[in-house]
Amino acid sequence: MKKIYYLKTCDTCRRIMKSFSLDGFEFQEIKTQPISLSQLEELFVLSGSYESLFSRRAKKYSSMGLKDQTLSETDYKQLILSDYTFLKRPVIIIDQNIFIGSDKKTLQQLKEHFLVN
Repeated sequence: MKKIYYLKTCDTCRRIMKSFSLDGFEFQEIKTQPISLSQLEELFVLSGSYESLFSRRAKKYSSMGLKDQTLSETDYKQLILSDYTFLKRPVIIIDQNIFIGSDKKTLQQLKEHFLVN
């Protein structure tokens, strides 16, 4: 499976997606086609936690006072399902490999994966 969960208004998503040859990928724009429970559970299996899929950069994270709370895996799951902005993006799935977000380490791993395959 080759799939990308992204936000079309996100400059970082667009920049990353332009950096690689994405022939054969399925694209899901999470604002117009929200992530489903089964899709999120699939991402959980690949990533190992809902927290790793959660974006603390979302404006609602601060406005809802979430930074002052201790959140559980269930909380992260429900928040991601409730609002697309809570999904860290992009999420790129290549077979059984998952690449979450745009930090340097993730981008380096993604680059290495494309070089090898």
